[in-house]
Amino acid sequence: MSPVTPKSKSNSAIAVEELRRLIFSGALPAGSDHLESELAVRLGMSRTPVREAALLLEGQGLLKVRARKGVRILPISIDDMIEIYDVLTELESMSAAKAAEKGYKAQDLKPLDGAIADMETALAAEDRDAWSAADDAFHTELVRLGGNSRVVSIVGLMADQVRRAKAVTLYMRPLPTQSNKDHRSVLEAIAAGDAQAAHDIHYAHRAAAKDVLINLLRQNRLHML
Repeated sequence: MSPVTPKSKSNSAIAVEELRRLIFSGALPAGSDHLESELAVRLGMSRTPVREAALLLEGQGLLKVRARKGVRILPISIDDMIEIYDVLTELESMSAAKAAEKGYKAQDLKPLDGAIADMETALAAEDRDAWSAADDAFHTELVRLGGNSRVVSIVGLMADQVRRAKAVTLYMRPLPTQSNKDHRSVLEAIAAGDAQAAHDIHYAHRAAAKDVLINLLRQNRLHML
């Protein structure tokens, strides 16, 4: 029997990744318009996977699909970010509390601990991009540990918009030393089985992160991009 090989990514999945990368990098700037045929040529594929990818990214709030006019890359909306952070604050804090209630062993919490260690290493090197990637990994793992698949799905739908706003403001904010301390405190509360502390620490952390992000967007008028 021949060995089973993993399936290669579909063109639609590749198109999603590439369009997301172009939006995050600013190569497709907010407010710009693009025909599907133009994007298909740029990605080296047919229009069908590009259209499928655009519809998925529309659901994630990154662009708007317009009949016979292609797509428009959406600007960062402060109102949207406020609503998204409010939802994430509630759901992630609940996930932190649920994780604390599950009685996880040290082995179970290694990915969360590893993400914090990566953040601390990145911070020491003042590597903000590496810090941001590790921060994303922490929040993703925290929600997974909460054990609610619907929460995982809801948070996943909002992740790209938050990641985009963070990427825009990453080099404008002070080094996020407090963020690392907060993450370590959340991990310690989960390991100790203290659900209330895990919830409250993470809630305060997310609320503070929201304030920093929204203030930077307002001060720099980045929602007008």
